[in-house]
Amino acid sequence: MEKAVRNLWVEARELMRQGDLGGVERLDSPPSPLRFLREYVSANRPFIVSGAATRHWPAISHSLWSNDDYLCNALRNCTVSVHLTPNGRADALAPLPLPSGGEGESITKDGTQKRGGLCFASACVRSMEFPEALQLIKATGRALGPSTASVVAYAQQQDNCLPGEYAAVAGDVEAHIPWASEALGCLPEAVNLWIGNDRSQTSFHKDHYENLYVVITGEKHFLLLPPTEVHRLYICPYLAARYTLSSALLDTGTGGLRFDLEVEEPERQVPWCSVDPYPPSPEDLAVQMSSFPLYFDGPRPFECTVKAGEILYLPSMWFHHVRQTPDSNGQTIAVNYCMLGPHQYSPSPQLF
Repeated sequence: MEKAVRNLWVEARELMRQGDLGGVERLDSPPSPLRFLREYVSANRPFIVSGAATRHWPAISHSLWSNDDYLCNALRNCTVSVHLTPNGRADALAPLPLPSGGEGESITKDGTQKRGGLCFASACVRSMEFPEALQLIKATGRALGPSTASVVAYAQQQDNCLPGEYAAVAGDVEAHIPWASEALGCLPEAVNLWIGNDRSQTSFHKDHYENLYVVITGEKHFLLLPPTEVHRLYICPYLAARYTLSSALLDTGTGGLRFDLEVEEPERQVPWCSVDPYPPSPEDLAVQMSSFPLYFDGPRPFECTVKAGEILYLPSMWFHHVRQTPDSNGQTIAVNYCMLGPHQYSPSPQLF
């Protein structure tokens, strides 16, 4: 069976004309709508378009979003959602908390998973004024110097937040990507804004929509795996939990702060990828390699860096892991356009 699965990986990559080179195709200019649909959407192939595609966007051409003063002035009266974690890993696996006062392990209500293992940890979400949020993001990163912050802040909300929370600056970028909208016959279901620092990363996951990801400042580093390689990520159900703050947020958010991780009530399970491609220590790497050999012994994931002004087309159902490098101001800013594919019919975006 394992041999057959490995052959599937090879054949699928050959059909995508991606092979085992580990890279993602780059285009000097945007494809025509017909070429986009025929060669990439239908073939389920990612690609990157150079900065020529976004050169006319004011956020890029006038460096508006590289200017903290401009952003803070334009959004001075805006309240935005900020995701807070102790380590920059939201929607990721974390050690499952023990019951209060308990020692050792105990089983969950349905008896399927032991506490003391791993859970799916979501961020603590706080609303704050944008200038405060931007200050917190910069203060909790490492780009401007070593950080001892006990919190990592990431401004994001996957609910069409660009024309919502960030409406005051939405006109600085395109409302949609014309060649993609024409090819798919629809406008984006959601357009989201992401502002983070170098400590934030996103664990392996997939989305149920066609994703056009545009980096405005800084860089994003992607690991990609096609849907045919789902077996390599060892998707398992994990108890859902959420970070909560046990003390008030201080002026800079960098001290006097402690998180608790609490299992959600009623208990629910989230299917999630078990593989961590960048474990924090050699010992953790050894455990990962022995536990998940199909990932570490298989073909290399596709790797790509999306730079400021570039667009990554990420096909529906592709698994992706994301890290980022900030600009000289200490933050990475990106916008993504969530679109239904030609065979998808839904009244609202499916964000997973």
